[in-house]
Amino acid sequence: MNKTILTGLRVNSVLTLGNYLGALLPMVRLANKYSKDYTVNIFVPDLHSIISSIDGTLKENTIRSIKYFLSAGLELNDNVHIYRQSRVPAHTELTWILNCVATMGEMSRMIQYKEKSEGKESANVGIFDYPVLMASDILLYGASYVPVGEDQFQHIELTRNLAIRFNHRFGDTFVVPEETKKQVEFMGLDNGIRIRDLVNPDKKMSKSTPGENSKIMLSDLPEKAAKKIMSATTDSFEDIEFDLTTRPGISNLLQIEALINDRPLGEIIREWQGKSRYGDLKKQVASSVQKLLEDFQTNYANTSDTDVEEILPIGEKYANEIANAKLAEVYQKVGLA
Repeated sequence: MNKTILTGLRVNSVLTLGNYLGALLPMVRLANKYSKDYTVNIFVPDLHSIISSIDGTLKENTIRSIKYFLSAGLELNDNVHIYRQSRVPAHTELTWILNCVATMGEMSRMIQYKEKSEGKESANVGIFDYPVLMASDILLYGASYVPVGEDQFQHIELTRNLAIRFNHRFGDTFVVPEETKKQVEFMGLDNGIRIRDLVNPDKKMSKSTPGENSKIMLSDLPEKAAKKIMSATTDSFEDIEFDLTTRPGISNLLQIEALINDRPLGEIIREWQGKSRYGDLKKQVASSVQKLLEDFQTNYANTSDTDVEEILPIGEKYANEIANAKLAEVYQKVGLA
C-alpha cells in the first residue's frame, strides 16, 4: 500500500508570495514528483478557514484555492485526490474524540493560538481547538508526510503525540506521521521555509501586515512585484552572505531565488556569496518573481471554475471512503460501535 502525502491550504483570501513559495509550490512539486509511488491528498481546509471569519466569500475562495494548485502546475492522475474538508464529516467527528485525548495544557502552549489570541478579550474556541481538527485531517488518511511551513511544525508534533497516545490506550489505530526532521528532509529542504517581510525581514511575510511594500500578493501586477523586490530591506554589510538570523533581508532574497527556480539553496548561496553588488542580486530576484507571476497569472486566467467543479466529486468520494473506514475503526476501539 502506498504511503500518503497530505497537505491543505486555507482559503480566506489571495495568497502572498510567501504562502506560494513556502507551502503551495513545494507541495505541487512534491506531488508531481512522487504521485506515481505515493497517494497524494490535497484538501481545502474550509472548516479551518472560518476561524477567522464567516462570510459569503468562502465558496468563491475555495474554488480559487484549488485553481491555485492547478495554476501552479499540479499534474492530476489516479493517485492525486483533491477534496473539501467540509464534505467529509469524519473530520469533525474524529476531532471530538481526539479532543477527549488532548489536554488543555498542550493546547494552550500552541504558538499559533498565543499569536492569534494575543490582545483579544475573547478569542473564539476554534482558534484554540483547530490544531486537533488538523490532527484529524492527517490521521484519518494515515499520512506519513505532511509538508507544511515552519509555523506549523508544532502542530505536526501535536498530531504525533495524539496518535501515539491514542494507540497506547486503544491499540494500534493511527499511522504516526514522521517527525519534523524527516518531514523537512522529505521536502528536500535544510529547514522550514519562512519567506520574510520585505520591509521588516525579522518577521514573516503576511497578507495582514500593513504596508504594500512589505508583501507580494499573487494578484500583484508582475512589474509592481519586481519593484517591491528592488526596494526590499537588506543590510549594511559589504558583501552577500546567507544568515537568516543576523542578515535576514539578503538571505530572504537568496531563498526566494532558489525556491522560484527549484534550485538547491546551497547552490544559489555559492553563486552569490562574497559578491558586493546587492543591486545585481535584487535585479535577478526581481526578474524571477516577475516571470513567476506572469506564468502563474496566465495559467490562472486559463483555468475555469468548471475545471474545479468536475474534479471535486471524484476526490470527495475517495476521501469519504477512506475517512469513514478509519472512523469506524476508531468508534469500535473506543466502544462507540
